[in-house]
Amino acid sequence: MAKSGSIEPPDVAIFADTQWEPAAVYRHLDWLETQLPFPVRRVTAGSIREAISTRTNTSGNDGFSAIPWHITLPDGSPSIGRRQCSNEYKLIPIMRRIRDELGVGRRGFIEPESVEVLLGISLDEAHRMRAPRQAYMVNVYPLIDLRMTRGDCIGWLDKHGYPTPPKSACIGCPFHGDDYWIALRKSSSEEWADAIAADRELRAGEDRGEYMHRSRVPLDEVVLDDRQLDLFGNDCGGHCGV
Repeated sequence: MAKSGSIEPPDVAIFADTQWEPAAVYRHLDWLETQLPFPVRRVTAGSIREAISTRTNTSGNDGFSAIPWHITLPDGSPSIGRRQCSNEYKLIPIMRRIRDELGVGRRGFIEPESVEVLLGISLDEAHRMRAPRQAYMVNVYPLIDLRMTRGDCIGWLDKHGYPTPPKSACIGCPFHGDDYWIALRKSSSEEWADAIAADRELRAGEDRGEYMHRSRVPLDEVVLDDRQLDLFGNDCGGHCGV
């Protein structure tokens, strides 16, 4: 839409790479970079998949995962761990890159409300709107200003001859619903196998009681019923990077 002039183009786009996105996302991003009239900066805080194997986070702390895995509390009730992955692997790298683009360094002064940050949240996701995380930011929501839902966005892409983009999310995100797991199992045996391997690693060496699936059952043992598959229904809430 920025290329066509439907919205004001940004100076730069920033993609925070957890290094565990589906292959389809990287293929789409490669293509997208050839279409846009402004640069796309890829930033990363490291491999979130590797952090699962080493049981570390971006600060290098052993035994503490940034990902909120599903757990069982001592009283037997279901719960979920503390969520730090969005902050560590998405928000911090993006904010650091903004500073690099401005040439001000990690602690340099930036005039309040001097940087517009465009967020591609659609009208049906208006609940994801947030106040800026830094005083120098002004959050802008072009799709909401245009009253465009996700369906409207897909329709616009189709009308202009563009492909529907795949959803961006870590392969093994614990917020995925069964529809995602069913689709992954059907469409990508390699990524499905990787998710199963990562899930097993959560409990390797000792009984940590952490699981990727909300049922708190090993992923390869979860009963997934694909008779009511809805690719746009029971899925990740999509709050990463907001």
